[in-house]
Amino acid sequence: MGELIGYARCSTVEQDLTAQRETLTALGVPDDRIYLDKGLTGTSRARPGLDQALAAVRVGDTLVVPKLDRLARSVPDARDTLVARGVRLSLGGSVYDPADPMSKMFFNMLAVFAEFEADLLRMRTREGMAVARARGKLKGRQPKLSARQQAELVRIHATGDYTIAELMEVFSVGRATVYRVLERAGHGRTGGAA
Repeated sequence: MGELIGYARCSTVEQDLTAQRETLTALGVPDDRIYLDKGLTGTSRARPGLDQALAAVRVGDTLVVPKLDRLARSVPDARDTLVARGVRLSLGGSVYDPADPMSKMFFNMLAVFAEFEADLLRMRTREGMAVARARGKLKGRQPKLSARQQAELVRIHATGDYTIAELMEVFSVGRATVYRVLERAGHGRTGGAA
């Protein structure tokens, strides 16, 4: 049997990986063979920790993850990645060889349920947002500048005495915000040099 390589992921930077790390250690994965991604969703394609874990596994090794949804959200992603590398998957201590027909069937069932769970979560989130929007509780991102500040920015810009860079500094906002305010007021991208 090859080496055990661990992978753990959490979706937000506020979440803690301690429980997943402890699970991997309890399953026999050495600390120096645990790869982590923090603040990345399962649907995010760029996951450096997973890339490192997959680079570390060799034919005959076992990739250990605490739960399937930590690895991938879609059946093809998880299965194809492991089969192509000749790697087994240890899911909470149960080992699956995606090349074995029985393991492949069970692995696919687990992956389908993980994908189903993710879809349900997205559906509930959309429903909750629709209810909040209907009640006037969800209005989207608030503007960086109040209506009064926006009017003042437009007024100052119209004098021609301030450059875009100076407006950015005075109002503590980025270039895009200054241009957005000016465009909404019908002033476009004209005036002061950066």
